[in-house]
Amino acid sequence: MSSLDGILNRLSDGQFHSGEILASELNVTRAAVWKQLKKLESMGLRVDAVRGKGYRLQQPLELLNADSILILLPSSVKSVMSDLVVHTAIDSTNRYLLQQGSVDSRSGQICLAERQTRGRGRRGRQWVSPFGSNIYLSLLWHFEKGPAHLAGLSLALGVAVIRVLSAYVTEGMGLKWPNDIYIKEKKLGGILVEISGETHGPCTLVAGVGLNILMNDSSGAIIDQPWISLQDVINDKTISRNAIAAELIEQMLLVLQSYPEQGFSRYKQEWQKWDIMQNKPVFIVSIDGEKPGVAKGVDDEGNFLLQTENGIEIIHSGEVSLRLQA
Repeated sequence: MSSLDGILNRLSDGQFHSGEILASELNVTRAAVWKQLKKLESMGLRVDAVRGKGYRLQQPLELLNADSILILLPSSVKSVMSDLVVHTAIDSTNRYLLQQGSVDSRSGQICLAERQTRGRGRRGRQWVSPFGSNIYLSLLWHFEKGPAHLAGLSLALGVAVIRVLSAYVTEGMGLKWPNDIYIKEKKLGGILVEISGETHGPCTLVAGVGLNILMNDSSGAIIDQPWISLQDVINDKTISRNAIAAELIEQMLLVLQSYPEQGFSRYKQEWQKWDIMQNKPVFIVSIDGEKPGVAKGVDDEGNFLLQTENGIEIIHSGEVSLRLQA
């Protein structure tokens, strides 16, 4: 454990800890403690320093912990997992597992991070990833067949995420094709699926989920669309990021395990139940411009159905986005 992680673990309770005791427990100098405290501030964590008391985080912090997550998972889920790592900071959880997949053939690898320095959404967009606030989780799975057999998988994973959130939110939730999670018409999170391998198989898939759990206004100021955090809609329930992470892992692994045999057909009806664009006037936006129409759900492979003057057009996710007409 690094000295930075050691200080984080000790200060996460929100109580005062003296610099002298921190230095002694971590076997470092007082100057090294001060240096790590400045790093915490650079990560967006506010640290109080009071003479005679020591240092504390202004807000207690539940750190993600692999052991805390594992204890919440049923044995049936743990039996198909091969690794679970939690990083204090990483460039991207998806990128980490894509690199692992090139050297390690095991399915069921899972990566979480407290902070991403280069988090990504679809089409290379930045994913705002402040420290200790949200969920940044990626899973790796190998499939014997090629990518064509995984059509609609990102939508099925959206259903898995909604199933988890249903325990916390009773109304206003929805899914926006192809990979966004919404609450009260604001974006709560998204899914990024990346596949590498042969056209006809085998292939390796990494599925990443980002969810705003405890994000504050200052951290979200640079987001260029309306967003919401789970804490904004929960009043009478305590939010545990470790518990949410465990629930996501369980539901997502259930999808990944069964998808080759069952495909999107098992999830289509449930996905359309949560479709926030159903029968609304929309634009499909691509490099060729905007194409207007009315949203008519998805087909059996998860492709978007757009009602136009010329009839129903099938839209593949690719490099397109979906927007409401003003």
